[in-house]
Amino acid sequence: IGTAILLALGVLFFVFKKLWDNRKINLEKAYLEAIKSIDWVDTKKSAYEATHYARLLATDERRKEIFAQLEPMLEQYKYKKEVAQVDTDTRKKFNLYVQVADESV
Repeated sequence: IGTAILLALGVLFFVFKKLWDNRKINLEKAYLEAIKSIDWVDTKKSAYEATHYARLLATDERRKEIFAQLEPMLEQYKYKKEVAQVDTDTRKKFNLYVQVADESV
């Protein structure tokens, strides 16, 4: 009876672990869709959203590296009352980040 209980607990552990891993993958897909749907009309709000979702997606070394470069570029649009439109360098870095995140999710 002890072996059967141990076996059942082992099976339950692996089932829950698989479900948890799938949940993480689904969350990453949701974050990726959210970051892809950012509308850059409202620059300040978009900069906050891009930073938020990019930080959530930065789980591997490549994405962390690009995020470390992207974050200071987005900071200039976040803490001011009036902000200009996003410059092309920031948009290019953001698009690179989205492309890298899309490939790895």
